[in-house]
Amino acid sequence: MACTAESVADAVRAVAEVVSGHREELIRLDREIGDGDHGENLARGFTAVVSKLDTDVPASPGGVLRLVATTLISTVGGAAGPLYGTAFLRAATSVGDAAVVDGTMAAEALRAALEGVVARGKAVVGDKTMVDALTPAVAAAESVAATGGGVAEVLEAAADAAGMGADSTVPMVARKGRASYLGERSAGHLDPGARSTALVLRTLAGRAR
Repeated sequence: MACTAESVADAVRAVAEVVSGHREELIRLDREIGDGDHGENLARGFTAVVSKLDTDVPASPGGVLRLVATTLISTVGGAAGPLYGTAFLRAATSVGDAAVVDGTMAAEALRAALEGVVARGKAVVGDKTMVDALTPAVAAAESVAATGGGVAEVLEAAADAAGMGADSTVPMVARKGRASYLGERSAGHLDPGARSTALVLRTLAGRAR
């Protein structure tokens, strides 16, 4: 399966629904080790994205991703806006003006998104951030793409790996962000950014089937 602008837009709408449905969970997770605004901020941002998509869907997958990026950056506060916005913007740049996205391009877009998040947040694996979910997701996506996997297979592998990556943050001691102020007390909690990353990728995978 190859992704068109319409299918990417539909997937983004699904992400907005899932983020809204998990808003309270993400707020709770962030309240435990942060300032508690992650769920609210993401839900507000993706609601704004859907509002724009309802008005006009860009002509290409990259255009949809760029719309997501600029909307999140302009409407989401805290760390989530810049990080998610940068991820979608780098993915949009990777995809370019292509009319459809195949498995290889999807993996490349995820790699670009990860590189953007790392450049923006200066985090690495083990810091207890969304990077802990996104890094294994990219590796899994690239492995499947290298064997000729399509978008659905690539995203499914990415989602599985992201889920495990998010779970791996529970015992970690945070080294970045507000959670790092807690020191050893941050251990034992699931990182909200890693959790939301896993949710987003799982939703994208589900829509690609």
